Amino acid sequence: MRLNPVCRLIKGNILNTPDYQSQHKKRLSHMPWLYFSLKPKLLNWAKPWQEQVQADFMALETVSFGENCFIAPEINLFAEPGRGIQIGDLCMIAADSFLHGPITLGDEVAINHGCSLDGGRAGITIGDQTRIANNVTIYAFNHGMHPDQPIYQQSVTSEGVVIGKDVWIGAQVGIVDGVTIGDCAVIGMGCIVTKDVPDYAIVAGNPARVIGDRREKV
Repeated sequence: MRLNPVCRLIKGNILNTPDYQSQHKKRLSHMPWLYFSLKPKLLNWAKPWQEQVQADFMALETVSFGENCFIAPEINLFAEPGRGIQIGDLCMIAADSFLHGPITLGDEVAINHGCSLDGGRAGITIGDQTRIANNVTIYAFNHGMHPDQPIYQQSVTSEGVVIGKDVWIGAQVGIVDGVTIGDCAVIGMGCIVTKDVPDYAIVAGNPARVIGDRREKV
């Protein structure tokens, strides 16, 4: 397999060389956990790049980042005044995700590519060390559904979503407004979570139901 060459002008000569750094940035943006195992040689360019990405977001939006985070530049992050986003230490957010505050992430939270989080008015809170797989949807608001008025014209309610610490949320999960997920729970791939989930529960299905206890899997 041949790499696509990139033309570069060096002392009047055009050289075709592969652009490894741009490709590596794309790899990190979609698999951000790799950032935390980079060798010093690669960190020499990756760390300043990340510092600039985060500084750009902070200049444009009401967002704060903790220490040593990885934030893909391809995320869509929107945090107006009063709908801020707070991100703890050692967090990672992958490419093509959408975040609209208010959102609070604890430390070591991972959000993989293609996720969609909207905090509504009440907000989304996610505890330390929680892992969210790709294409997860969390909406902390809901529309009215009275039949005598178009849905888009009806008032919006927001109770908020709370996700505990050390939770594993599988790919393509949907979580609706008003739900609390307890510490150490596991949410199976493709679940639609419409009710609270206890600590350590393993849930699956649509709608999600408890099928086990994580402490019994030791």
